[in-house]
Amino acid sequence: MTHGEIEAFCEVVRYGSISAAAQHLFISQPALGRRIHALEEELGYSLMNRKKGQRTIQLTEEGKAFINIANKWLNVWEEAQSINKISKNNILNISSVGSVSTYILPLIFHNFSTTNSDVRICFHNYHSFEAYQYVASHLVDLAFVSDDMFHEVVETIPAFKEPMVLLANIHTEYTEIVHPSQLNPENEIRLPWNPEYDMWHDFWFKPFSGYKMFLDQMSLLEFFLLWKDTWAIVPASVAYNLQELEYAKVYKLMEPPPERIIYYLKNGNSKINAINEFLSIMNNEIQKIPNVKSFINL
Repeated sequence: MTHGEIEAFCEVVRYGSISAAAQHLFISQPALGRRIHALEEELGYSLMNRKKGQRTIQLTEEGKAFINIANKWLNVWEEAQSINKISKNNILNISSVGSVSTYILPLIFHNFSTTNSDVRICFHNYHSFEAYQYVASHLVDLAFVSDDMFHEVVETIPAFKEPMVLLANIHTEYTEIVHPSQLNPENEIRLPWNPEYDMWHDFWFKPFSGYKMFLDQMSLLEFFLLWKDTWAIVPASVAYNLQELEYAKVYKLMEPPPERIIYYLKNGNSKINAINEFLSIMNNEIQKIPNVKSFINL
C-alpha cells in the first residue's frame, strides 16, 4: 500500500471518474487504474464496481468505508512531510520558571513576535534542574532559572536581580515596613523561590512551620490572596504586576530574604541572533520595573 495508490483512490472519489482523476494527477488512465487495482489486491477486496461504458465510478460498500481510512492516511503523510519543513523554520525554544513566565514573559513574547514575525516561539515551564538538562540536550535554546547550578556545557548568566517583598490580603493590618516576626506562618501562601530563600525562611519560621497553602503554580497566587489574613513573600516583579489587585497590598520587609537572581541558560547554537534579540527586548522591559536591576548586557 503506497501513498500513490491511496492518492489515486482519493482523487477518483473526489472527481467521480477515472479520466478526471488521471487528468488531475497528470498520469494516464491505465496507470491510474493499475494503482487502484494494486491497492485492491493488497486490501483483498474491491473498492469500485466496474461496468463497461460507465463514465462515473460507483464505490462498493467496502470502498465507501475505506474513504475515511484513506483520508487519514493522507493526513498522516502530510504531517510526516511537514517535519522536514519544521526543521528548516526558525523556531526559538524557550523555557522558564513559573514566576518569570507568568508575570514578565507575556509582554516580551508579544514584543518579540511583533518585530520578528519569521521566528516562532515554542515555550515550556521547566524547573531549574530540568532546564539545565534540556538546554544541554539542545531541546531548549534559552532558559530562565532561579537556581544557579554547575553544568559542563551550559552557560549560566545573571539576567536580573530583585528584592523580596511582602504581599498581603488588604484586611491584614501591617505597618509600611514589616518584620518577619510579625507574620503568622499559619496564614502564609508558601512558594519555593530558591535555596537561599528557603534558608532565610527556615531561620524565621522554622523548617516545619505550618502554612495556609503551598503553591508551585505562580498563577494560583492571585486566587489565594483573596483569603482573609493570607500573605506571601514574593519578588518585586511579581508584586509590581499584582499591585493593582484591590484585595492585596505590597509591604517592604525588615531583614528581608536575599535578593532573588534570575539567570538565563544558553549553549552555542545557530540561533544566537534570535536569542540576543529576545534578551534585548527583555532588558528593556525589566528596566521599567521598579527596584529590579537588569544584568543583561549584549
